[in-house]
Amino acid sequence: MHASTNSVDSGFAIMQHMRPKISRRHSGVGAAVIVATVACSALVLAQTSRQRPPEPTATTVGQIQQGVPQPTFRAGVILVTTDVIVRDRDGVFMPDLTKDDFRIFEDGVEQEIVELVLVHGGRVYNQLVLPSPVQEGIILPSSRPTDDTAGRIFVVFIDDLHLLTSSTPKVRQVVKMIADNLVHEGDLFGIISTGPSSISIDMTYDRTLLYEAVDRIMGDGLSVREMIMSQDNSRGVTELLYRAHVAFKTAREVLRNLEQVTNRRKVFIYVSNGYDFNPFPESRMYSGLLGQQARAAQNQLNSGQITQAEFDDSYAGIPDPLTDPFAVLQRQGQQFAFADLSAELAELTRVANRANTSFYVFDPRGLIAGMPIDVDVPAAEWSDYVFKTQSSLRMLAELTGGMAVVNRNDFVDALRQIDAETSDYYIISFYSTNPDPTVRTRRLRVELVGREDEDINVRSRTQYTLPRGPA
Repeated sequence: MHASTNSVDSGFAIMQHMRPKISRRHSGVGAAVIVATVACSALVLAQTSRQRPPEPTATTVGQIQQGVPQPTFRAGVILVTTDVIVRDRDGVFMPDLTKDDFRIFEDGVEQEIVELVLVHGGRVYNQLVLPSPVQEGIILPSSRPTDDTAGRIFVVFIDDLHLLTSSTPKVRQVVKMIADNLVHEGDLFGIISTGPSSISIDMTYDRTLLYEAVDRIMGDGLSVREMIMSQDNSRGVTELLYRAHVAFKTAREVLRNLEQVTNRRKVFIYVSNGYDFNPFPESRMYSGLLGQQARAAQNQLNSGQITQAEFDDSYAGIPDPLTDPFAVLQRQGQQFAFADLSAELAELTRVANRANTSFYVFDPRGLIAGMPIDVDVPAAEWSDYVFKTQSSLRMLAELTGGMAVVNRNDFVDALRQIDAETSDYYIISFYSTNPDPTVRTRRLRVELVGREDEDINVRSRTQYTLPRGPA
């Protein structure tokens, strides 16, 4: 969902340096000493500024050139766009609807539709110039808009920080399937990665760049053993939290760039293995050498291979991480790991809905039938890890009106379905009549006029969320 609002500029603190004090008793030394002191200070500051590393720049993936920029007026008016897919009882798209056939409601209040754009077969039809809201003051004449009829906009997001190195060939195969079956001639697309693959291709029509990027993909995700042996903090595995933060921040930056396009449906192809902020908790507790030996001995005790006296003689002095008060206190915050992950994913989906962008998520692992032979963890922990990572991807898709291609191997069939969904749709635009900025989450409902008796399937977004205002 797209909502145009005021942006907030962020600044950086300026370092202050101490000014050297000059005693009145020595004020007669001469101006040469003062000049030399000032020159040395300037030289030190100049060297410091040269040694400072350059500030990272925000990504430009997702930005689309719109020709000459239009004058911007800020009057608190919120433009909202949503995509609607209408199919008959046979699943065939209905391309003959007009603006009068639709009714859209925000929080139960009907809104006036100011524009209806039809995208059929990937081409744009009956696009009108959006009427501007009534403004006071001098209105400058608008320039002629650039003729850009790209009906489909894709962003291929390669989360290589959460893709295993061993699965790199499979990931490349999946991305090549996306290039062959989904991105066609005339589609506008961009590519970006989160890790060492270092892929960042701005929006383009050149499909050869997509095929060239496939060969540069390299997974850099943590293996199961690396996650078990990684350093913990009170919130979970430190490295995992940082990697997820990088991935989500990169995705949010791309989505904010996509907010500038209001008359297209944007498709976000999200390639990742999913997220779990607290994987294999019991295995991590016993990750040390003594812990592993004590755990193996405990299993032998439970199975009757050794007696309680033999166990006590060997491991009586080793504290049990499950009951040790210091270990319990250290990992108290980890019980909120799933809630923290849900909050991060929900915030990402809110940004996507404001940009009228749908997540189509691909898990290159495919159908997971059992535990790999190189993984030595309890079966219950492995099943829990797989469930959480797949659920995180499903959440991204379901909350944005997309589709999650997880735990399945028929990627080509899924791509054909996505191709059909992204080729035929309507874009409805309206100015919200609710000026209250405190009502951030707003429910949407789209209906067809006079078609209540027909068996018609109408798919659209159910809500959108306004961005947070300045603190």
